[in-house]
Amino acid sequence: MAGVDHTGPILELEGVVKRYGGFTAVKGLDLRVERGEIFGFLGPNGAGKTTTIRMIAGILEPTEGRLRVGGADVTSEPGLAKERIGYIPDRPFLYEKLSGGEFLRFVAALWGREGPELEERIEKFLSLFSLSQWEDELIESYSHGMRQKLLISSALLHDPELIVVDEPMVGLDPRSARLLKDLLRSFVERGGSVFLSTHTLEVAEALCDRIAIIAAGEIIALGTMEELRAQSDAGGAHLEEIFLKVTGGAEVEDLLDALDGALRRRGGPPR
Repeated sequence: MAGVDHTGPILELEGVVKRYGGFTAVKGLDLRVERGEIFGFLGPNGAGKTTTIRMIAGILEPTEGRLRVGGADVTSEPGLAKERIGYIPDRPFLYEKLSGGEFLRFVAALWGREGPELEERIEKFLSLFSLSQWEDELIESYSHGMRQKLLISSALLHDPELIVVDEPMVGLDPRSARLLKDLLRSFVERGGSVFLSTHTLEVAEALCDRIAIIAAGEIIALGTMEELRAQSDAGGAHLEEIFLKVTGGAEVEDLLDALDGALRRRGGPPR
């Protein structure tokens, strides 16, 4: 297939910039996601994570730079690039007047999928996420967690090579959250790749093979957990400590220490 590389990295960003008027949200990002890895993409609110994810998914166009998925340029070959992606946004906006089953068949039809094999896959995912009894119910009657599970199922229906997921655990009960983590790891073991953005640092530390931390639109740390510890001079620290150190978490501690001092001067108990 023209424009697609089945041997190189599944995702490449080269000098990617996104501006909104005079504001630059993403400032020249360079990164590669290899096939068969879970890549974590972390950062504080407003760091540029969601903007980057929407550019990867083809929802936004970069102001400068190139994004390629499996060798296909997201801007010049959007069809090829999007076909290789399963996108799971943080907020499940769905067609509420469709039933769960109708929505999954609608999404599959966009990729030209139909027939007995598709029906088996739909049945599998509905059963996996305990949605079988809701297949014929309108989505407007679904809870937030049920919508999230339906969206996850729809992203996997067309056998993507890369799953791009933004805050995957939001709204999921503990069983479904564990199930999703197992699904992602199984997907990667079968040769797929995952680009994962989350604020749940314990999940990122447990799941991700490599992690990038972004702040103010720029990557400030990148590597395996061991490499991040070395870069931040953090010894055997967990990801939360590394994250706070490289993103300025020390400023929060200084603020709390100042608050302690003020409380002591007033004769109140420290925090």
